[in-house]
Parts: sequence; C-alpha cells; structure tokens
Amino acid sequence: MRTDLRTDLRADLPTLLPGPLAAQEAGVAPATIRKWVQLGRLRAAGKAGRAQLFRLDDVFAAERAAAGRTRRR
Repeated sequence: MRTDLRTDLRADLPTLLPGPLAAQEAGVAPATIRKWVQLGRLRAAGKAGRAQLFRLDDVFAAERAAAGRTRRR
C-alpha cells in the first residue's frame, strides 16, 4: 500500500485553530482566550488574515495553568 507523502507530513504538523474554535475545544469563552493572550499566558502560533491561530496543545496548557491558579486561592 502506498502512502501519500503530503498526508504523512500533515500528520506531523500541529493543528492551528482560530480563537473562537480553540475556546470551544477548551471549554472556555473566546474572551478568555483573548485575555490569556493579553496576560502573556498564551501566544498565537500564526495568523490567517486578521484571525490569530492557536495550537490546541498550547490552549490546553494555558487552561490547565489557569485552573491550577484558581484552585490555590
């Protein structure tokens, strides 16, 4: 069976999602994603036009860090 090289390369690349979709996947509001960016807790991995794109792993890491901060109080 022959595998397509382009498919293999895409599997290694991280998935980039726009802010609202990344927020939905993490179970937070889009405003939370924007706030994390303002506070330096999350960085955009790219842009598509005016939309910032985020790695889902980065969004989940920011969410775990935020959850850890709220539990300590």
